[in-house]
Formats: sequence, structure tokens, C-alpha cells
Amino acid sequence: MDNNIQEEITPVSGALYEIVGVRFNETGKSYYFDPDGNTIEEGAHVIVDTMHGPEFGTVTISNKTVKESELVLPLKKVIRVATQDDEEVNRDNKEKEKDAFDTCLVKIEENQLDMKLVAAEYTFDRSKLLFYFTSDGRVDFRKLVKDLAAVFRTRIELRQIGIRDETKLIGGLGLCGRPFCCNTFLNDFAQVSIKMAKEQNLSLNSQKISGACGRLMCCLRYEHEVYEEALSKLPKVDSLVETPDGKGYVCDLVPLSGIVKVKFRYNDDEIIKFYDKDNIKVLSTPKKSEKDTSDAEDIEQ
Repeated sequence: MDNNIQEEITPVSGALYEIVGVRFNETGKSYYFDPDGNTIEEGAHVIVDTMHGPEFGTVTISNKTVKESELVLPLKKVIRVATQDDEEVNRDNKEKEKDAFDTCLVKIEENQLDMKLVAAEYTFDRSKLLFYFTSDGRVDFRKLVKDLAAVFRTRIELRQIGIRDETKLIGGLGLCGRPFCCNTFLNDFAQVSIKMAKEQNLSLNSQKISGACGRLMCCLRYEHEVYEEALSKLPKVDSLVETPDGKGYVCDLVPLSGIVKVKFRYNDDEIIKFYDKDNIKVLSTPKKSEKDTSDAEDIEQ
């Protein structure tokens, strides 16, 4: 929810810069800032200069030097380490956000708008009040903005977000029984595809491989590289192979164990035997089908 904190300027590689990493939400992305000569420890609260004005954030990366090619320039500066007054302002803002959320719900109902309010957020100096919502389509919220501006006497901004962002904000428990990854430690959403589930021999039942957001679970990606490497050392399914028991066709794989299941046909009977990958020889591989090329069903970002 802290997109566009810094202006996008094409970086030029070369010099080294001292930075600190600052995050504005518990599970948000960390942004680089110029510590302005100060040494700031990880976990400290700071007030930083952003394109939206001063903001309250938490240091996630203490002072370190990075290459210019890794930065978005020019770097905004850390104004100061948060004082007791700053901490109180931030706590007060959080309380006011709860009231703003409830007020916005009432106004949405009064205007009979088809939208689901997810969160309310003040900027540190309260110069802007942002409301995040989801909706199946576009919403004409111009009258709602006027109504809210009349109540709060500040600049109002409404942002429509996706279902994954909603889940990240609200949180909950996944199928594994643990809190959502996106709500606890994931800073960003990576691409996940149905192909990853297939390579891990998981059920392709959408209810079993989809998260609460209705999209493919982020954790499908965690072991993807391991499976990809293991599969690269195994023959493809439907390959014709030579085994100690004769020729047969690969019908299944156990990637992490390096086991290949081979199907033999004897008269009208089919027999399946298991072999270590080192005990078989590939004679021919199946041609790539159109189905194979359509497996990259990536989730939306």
C-alpha cells in the first residue's frame, strides 16, 4: 500500500551510496533512504521525506553501502529518528484511521456503491486520507469523495486494490494452519503458475492449491527451483526408455528421490516398475504439445 513512495528515475551504475532500508507497513516493501550522516539501527522508527511528504516508518536495513545501479535516484533523506511526540502522532493516526474507516462504511452505504472497504490510512501529517477498496468493476466514487472531504477536512484519495492485496492487508490462516505468508513476511507477490503444482506432483484441484484470495498459493514457488533442477535430471513422461527388464514408457516421476516409474505392456497386461534414474537409458522423448506451452498460467500481480 506504499507504492510510489519515491520518484522513478532511471539509475546509472557507478558510485557507491550509504543507505538505510525503511518499511511503512508491517509486511510492506522496504525502500532505500539516505541516512544523512546518521547511524540508525534496524528496528528504529524514523521520519523520512517522501514524495507525499514526511512519513513514519521502521528501519529494516541498518546503514550499509550499495551500488548506484541498485538505487532509484535521487534518494530521499531520513529527516530524523522518531521522537516521543512522533510516536504519539503515529498512534493517534492509527486510532483516527479506525474512526475514518467506520465513517466511510456509512457513506458508502448512503451512496449505495458496490464496493468493499478494506482499509483507511492517514499520511503522517494528516494532509491526506487514503481509503483502499475492492470491487468487481469500476466505481464512480466522486460524490463519496466530496462527502468524505466535508467530514474530514483533508485531501481524500480512494484506491482500488486487487484481491491479493486485500488478503495481505486483512490476514488470516492458510490451509497449512499458519498465518498467511503475504501478511507475515512476503514483501511482494511473485509469479506462480499451475505448472509449478504439476512439477511437484500436487493435486490440481483448485480448492487445494489456491489460497484464501482465490489465486494460486504463493508457497507453490518456494520449492520450485529444487523440483525444476531434479526434473532436469530425469526423463520426460511418455519417454521411451531402456531398462534392465526391457523397453518401456515413463508414466510417472518421483523428482526428489530420482525414481522413474516405467510402464511395460505384456500382451494385454500393463505392469509398472520402479527404477533409479541411473539404471535407465532414454531412447526417445515425446514431442512438445500445445498443452505443454500453455501451462504458464501466472497469477496477476
